Amino acid sequence: MSPELFRGPKLIEAEENRTPSAAAGYRRSSVKLELAKAAAAMEVQPKSSRKEKKAKRQEVLERKKKIDKLIQAASSEHDHLSSFPPFRRFDRNGLCVVLESGNGDKLSAALKQYIQNLLKVNMEGPFGEEWPEEEKVKRREMVSPEARYIFVKEESPEADNDKTAAFVGFVHFRLTLEEEIPVLYVYEIQLESRIQGKGLGKFLMQLVELIARKSCMSAVVLTVQKANVAAMNFYTSKLRYTISSISPSRVDPLMGAEKSYEILCKAFDREAKVALEETA
Repeated sequence: MSPELFRGPKLIEAEENRTPSAAAGYRRSSVKLELAKAAAAMEVQPKSSRKEKKAKRQEVLERKKKIDKLIQAASSEHDHLSSFPPFRRFDRNGLCVVLESGNGDKLSAALKQYIQNLLKVNMEGPFGEEWPEEEKVKRREMVSPEARYIFVKEESPEADNDKTAAFVGFVHFRLTLEEEIPVLYVYEIQLESRIQGKGLGKFLMQLVELIARKSCMSAVVLTVQKANVAAMNFYTSKLRYTISSISPSRVDPLMGAEKSYEILCKAFDREAKVALEETA
């Protein structure tokens, strides 16, 4: 606010009757005083501000380091099924299968081919004209060292005679970061059509959630094609997943309408809910 608003008529008249040199001297001394005050204020503020910024950076770095260690430790687990023996076998509704763990960089040639074939059968339709490019991406993702698998093998006399034929589905997941939150991201859950509708999909997702919690992940995240209506209903209605705040349709509804997919999530703690479920 201007100093004139605080000066009475007499003070203004006295200043106007000063000689030019005296008035100039007054202004110079006033300016010097203001500069000195400003300099003093600047000396205090930057130091405080720098300390706060440094402390904040240190806090962020420590948190990142802690999460990185958490993910690294969880990813180094050789067999994520070892903590859940009851989930190694599914025997319901006329279907009997066993589960086993696997890593993306340790897949046999036959298993790679099986995964590619099942992906094509199940996903070419929902992806439509996008499939040729998407298939290339999935082939790279499939063999990544970060890829973790749960393989589904059917128990039957015929399957025992042919190791390739024994596989009837798989889950591909990774332990990673999403919005600086440690999450288990489900890249794929693929089952052959003849074993669908028997409760195995729900069983596998329950297992995935248990693995996420055991690994101290704060949420499970996955991507679903909008055209795959059955899958969308399965996750949102049966398993109570929600469309994430990072999904295109919630980040920007106009641009999101042009995207062919949604990102779904289930958060386990408040921080994850704020980051992945709530919108501003």
